[in-house]
Amino acid sequence: MRKAKPKKRILLPDPKYGDVMVTRFVNDLMYEGKKSIAYTIFYDTMNLVEEKMKESGKTPMEVWKKALENITPAVEVKSRRIGGANFQVPTEVRPERKVSLSVKNMIKYARLRAGKSMAEKLSAEIVAAYNNEGGAIKRKEDMHKMAEANKAFAFFKF
Repeated sequence: MRKAKPKKRILLPDPKYGDVMVTRFVNDLMYEGKKSIAYTIFYDTMNLVEEKMKESGKTPMEVWKKALENITPAVEVKSRRIGGANFQVPTEVRPERKVSLSVKNMIKYARLRAGKSMAEKLSAEIVAAYNNEGGAIKRKEDMHKMAEANKAFAFFKF
């Protein structure tokens, strides 16, 4: 590489839960720099998750973290051009990218859901991911299937 790697930005924990992962999630949830609105959506979501998961006896943060863990992919395919042909090479996902992919997939599939408010959609997606169902789980399974199908090209690793 010609240039030095950029320094990692240090994120501050969120005000309510004191968790850096929440801040990271809110940053991805945010539109056009409206962070306070994104925080409001997230906290409303946590309240809705608490109501939905009352009988399980778990806190909404535990449910949210377990849901993120459930939708985190282990392998993905990357395109690699060798001898004029493109191959889908399965590779392991780096830890930082795992977090990024799981957060972005959860938000993406929550936005695609039918519902009134974003908080309702997001809470429905979190509960679905917690129960190993929903769009984000399907996306993870599709990624794993693609990697499994292209396992023969694993020796083309980067």
